[in-house]
Amino acid sequence: MRIEFAALAVRHPAARSGAAPALRPLTLQLAAGELLAVIGPSGAGKTTLLQAAACALRPAQGGLRLDGIDPWTLSRPALQRLRGRLFLAPQVPPLPPRQRVVTAVLAGRLPGMSLAASLRSLFYPSDIPAAHAALERFDLAEKLFERVDRLSGGERQRVGLARALLAPAGLWLVDEPLSSLDPARAQQAVTTLVAVARERGVTLLATLHQVDMALAHFPRIVGLRDGALAFDLPAAQVTREYLAALYAQHEHELQGAAPVPDAPPAPPPAAVMHCR
Repeated sequence: MRIEFAALAVRHPAARSGAAPALRPLTLQLAAGELLAVIGPSGAGKTTLLQAAACALRPAQGGLRLDGIDPWTLSRPALQRLRGRLFLAPQVPPLPPRQRVVTAVLAGRLPGMSLAASLRSLFYPSDIPAAHAALERFDLAEKLFERVDRLSGGERQRVGLARALLAPAGLWLVDEPLSSLDPARAQQAVTTLVAVARERGVTLLATLHQVDMALAHFPRIVGLRDGALAFDLPAAQVTREYLAALYAQHEHELQGAAPVPDAPPAPPPAAVMHCR
């Protein structure tokens, strides 16, 4: 899927009147199958950019085109079909706590399923081997039938990423996918996402705090600061001087904060009964 941001500015619906846009007029294009990482300090507008690309935030000015289509000119059913062709992985995946991991992963296929099939899949997972294979890429195969609320934060984040591997999408929008992972798991996760995207020709737009990971795995890097485009360069051309300017007054974020080690999730109180 191709993406075109044409002088796109985005204002959050809850922003006070007169506040500056969270994303200032920005022009950017991604070719189909391109891999691009967005870096920058907190509050730079990285998540807002992904939400705009996911058709979750309407432009305040300028425009967005996905495969040449302006999503905001479509009817509601057509817009829903277009959204079904992309996959948004938020930093904290919205996984129902009492759901089994197998069901949570197979939910990545829901946009390509009929209503009847999607309802049936909630009770009778339709392709357990596919879910197992996706989890195996993130070293989580043994958690296939575990309940989501028994997983650590890092495990839940990897389950959210495993869903992408089953999604019928030509565009992956991945927001801070490594925030809860230790260095080894982070390396595994980003390597898997990039490798599978390349295999399938999926366009991958990811935001990352870990600058070293972005530079090592993505051929193209965009720097955002204060909602504006700071640079758009091949990874090999992103110098220390560019990074120093991008993270000025935010130097502590330059290497990405180390994730807090996951503690095992606490079991539910004995008096509380859970129904599947």
